[in-house]
Amino acid sequence: MLSLYLILAAFVGLLQAKSSTGDSILVILDNKLNRSDYSLFFDGLEGQGYSLTFRAPGDTTPAIKEHDTPNFDHVIVFAPHTKSFSPDVTPQSLVSSLGKGTNLLLALSQKQNLVNSLASEFSLILPPPQTPLVSHFPAREEPATVIPITPQPNVIVDPDLPPIWFSGIPVAPGNNPLLFPILRAPAESFASDATVDSGADSVLEAADRGGEGLWAGSSSSLITGFQTRNGARATWVGGVELFSDDFAKKHTLGGKKSGNAQLSKDVAAWTFQENLVLRIDSVSHHKLGGSETPEVYTTNDQIVYIAHISKYDPATSSWVPYSGISDLQLEFTMLDPHVRTSLSPVPDTPGEYSVTFRAPDRHGVFKFVIDYRRKGWSTLQSSTTVPVVPPRHDGYPRFLSAAWPYYTGAISTSIGFLLFSLLWLAGGEDKAKTKKE
Repeated sequence: MLSLYLILAAFVGLLQAKSSTGDSILVILDNKLNRSDYSLFFDGLEGQGYSLTFRAPGDTTPAIKEHDTPNFDHVIVFAPHTKSFSPDVTPQSLVSSLGKGTNLLLALSQKQNLVNSLASEFSLILPPPQTPLVSHFPAREEPATVIPITPQPNVIVDPDLPPIWFSGIPVAPGNNPLLFPILRAPAESFASDATVDSGADSVLEAADRGGEGLWAGSSSSLITGFQTRNGARATWVGGVELFSDDFAKKHTLGGKKSGNAQLSKDVAAWTFQENLVLRIDSVSHHKLGGSETPEVYTTNDQIVYIAHISKYDPATSSWVPYSGISDLQLEFTMLDPHVRTSLSPVPDTPGEYSVTFRAPDRHGVFKFVIDYRRKGWSTLQSSTTVPVVPPRHDGYPRFLSAAWPYYTGAISTSIGFLLFSLLWLAGGEDKAKTKKE
């Protein structure tokens, strides 16, 4: 009976699990922050089936990883007031955990601390300390540092998301191609240490510090995502207040409930690899008209390439065939791509993509390469090596239509030589008989 109960409990836990990589989360919470002030966010994660473990920044247990193996699938760092962390929480250890597949959700601080230093390692340019985002528009009773924002929709942010409240710092994304903004700052906002509306002087001072260029307007980012080549994700949020119950319950200027709770859920879902997660289940290739994969291909062969792709469904915690990619490409390369063609979904076959192309008229070692990279989506990569050889000696056509002029010239020359030889030989015998007579 006990074994049956354990099996049922494990099955229920599996159904509740949301992330494609696991459901264990380590929350490093600042000593000055109350867990109850973020209960909507944390309780929502636990309600989805996540297992949350809380520790203070200075605690040494539970460790993020032991023996170079991560102990948790995800790590949340909400420590904006902490300067000193335990030895296992360093920029190097967090980068190492990210490289091993651990997802990170990090809240930045107005003060210089470990998380801000880590952000600089990822080409995120932060404003000077104590320089929050300020906006005096629209007119409101809240301080200039508490800003209502209407999010611009993207693959992570829902187009129907209500306006949100934000308080924190902006960042300027660098030239790292793996970075992308999830939430941009309003066009009229800028980074400044002046929290009161002092007219043009505050803007001028921000411009003198360089903030008007880097940390002003919609060019700056408030929530920034990063995805490694192995699929692990990290998200930097400009202020921990975004996840607070106060902002989640606070009404916007239009009298509607803010979208902070939904945005927090969407950001966590992307960071913990619930959404926008793809994988290649299998690939195959064969000659047109066949079904077996040959050991080698011959130049100018007609090749059929097939890939099966699935997407993670957090509702069922399973992978389902996915045919929603319209811009997938296949490359047939040898150092450089010799063939680049669209890999289109097969109608009436979910998750299957196929293309038929002709092998180039060049022999060598080629690769079938899929390298799909889109902002917010997990990367799809596949590489299969195949040799392409020239035809065998008996594999060439017996006659070439383009060589008929040469065939005609050779045959006519041979016939002419034979006729000349016959005439010459016949004419020489008649002259000899005439002389004897």
